[in-house]
Amino acid sequence: MELSIDRLTKHYGSKIAVDCVSATLKKGVYGLLGANGAGKTTLMRMLCAILESTSGGVFLNGKDIIEMGADYRNVLGYLPQDFGYYPGYTAMEFLMYVSALKGIPKSIARKRTVELLEEVGLGDAADRKVRTFSGGMKQRIGIAQALLNHPEILILDEPTAGLDPKERVRFRNLLSDYAGDKIVILSTHIVSDIEAIADEVLFMKKGKFVLQGSVPALIKKAGGRVWELTVPQEETRKWQAKSTVANLRHEGQQAVLRIISEHMPDERAVPCEATLEDLYLYYFPTEQEGV
Repeated sequence: MELSIDRLTKHYGSKIAVDCVSATLKKGVYGLLGANGAGKTTLMRMLCAILESTSGGVFLNGKDIIEMGADYRNVLGYLPQDFGYYPGYTAMEFLMYVSALKGIPKSIARKRTVELLEEVGLGDAADRKVRTFSGGMKQRIGIAQALLNHPEILILDEPTAGLDPKERVRFRNLLSDYAGDKIVILSTHIVSDIEAIADEVLFMKKGKFVLQGSVPALIKKAGGRVWELTVPQEETRKWQAKSTVANLRHEGQQAVLRIISEHMPDERAVPCEATLEDLYLYYFPTEQEGV
């Protein structure tokens, strides 16, 4: 299976949200990283055939996904960033309703719903009204609905938003187990989630792909740009104003800064091993880096 993105572009008037991006996605988990406004959600909506492109196209095994219509939707699972639900439904009723919309036979849908509620940790809440759920629980039922039809292409926009650390670990394990021979595209601001499960990462900036590669290969690009600097506490504001400070911790009267910099920021600085988050901060020092 192969999902090809060919010079995909989306304009909103004079604004370019997605700017002629191309990529070939095969089985595995793909992490999509970028600042707010970088074009990630617009791209994902086009990959789901919800939003029409200005130019370019998306092809599944050589077939245009727009022309495929229902045949494409049948192999697609999608969790949008702003997931809607019916508050008066129980979790079971809601997933059965979504199953009907997806054309899943009732006998199969019930068994699948029970399985998924267990997998996302909502087995004991199957008969509770969705309106009584916490934000994390609502997010988990959103993840479950995306998996109902055993999709071969799974697209998740900020799926870990609202999940606590334990829930995020459960989700990552679920996704890793599920991926197998599927194409999974995951967008999130929680870089550690991408680092933990993605086979490939695509960095998106101002509507374009600026970097793509495996996590180890990308981390190497941040090598030599991460430093630890210990300074008197009164110097911290000065360093925060002029540098990208990834982390700050206090040790007595001293402050230990993790600084992202092209060059050694100070003779007192010592080099550190880089992470994917360091690379993210190198490319997106502020959220205003997006479109």
